[in-house]
Amino acid sequence: MKKLQYNSPVILSFFLLSLVALGLGAVTEKWTTWTFFSVYRAPLTDIFTYVRFFGHILGHADLDHFLGNMLLLLVVGPPLEEKYGSATLLTGILLTALVSGLLQFICFPHAALLGASGIVFMLIMLASLSGMKDGKIPLTLVLVAILYLGQEVYSILFVKDSVANFMHIVGGACGTAFGFGVAKDRLPRSQY
Repeated sequence: MKKLQYNSPVILSFFLLSLVALGLGAVTEKWTTWTFFSVYRAPLTDIFTYVRFFGHILGHADLDHFLGNMLLLLVVGPPLEEKYGSATLLTGILLTALVSGLLQFICFPHAALLGASGIVFMLIMLASLSGMKDGKIPLTLVLVAILYLGQEVYSILFVKDSVANFMHIVGGACGTAFGFGVAKDRLPRSQY
């Protein structure tokens, strides 16, 4: 009998922490979700404000929201973790969480943000960059960006729902910037 392998520590840990956050939210009637796993305008004297800048990526409104994000995370994340390494991927996730958390805090004072959608879109854009060679921009990146941005802009303009489309765009932008930064570090100096 073959043993199971914890093959993608960052992605699997992210999944498990999100599952725990979802369970805690169910048990506490969303108190933990609101207190630790959603980012919103709160006093800077509240220590949990700083926790929420990162913790919001682990929170989900319900099981459907969780499954929608986690299925994509589990498909796209492990190959990226294998390609770039756990530390690099964790850095990208934390930077994206901080950027989206701060932007939500500053730009949308009357709304809360939670969920891993920004991280998922960061991973999608990073994946579309993973084929970059010799400093050339992959056509897959251009196509994904056009389709992805087009869908998000359309949703912002014409779909009235509670989806944080702007933060999806922020996640995608973070993934693209991070991907170019990582690729630049891996290229010989003469190629950038």
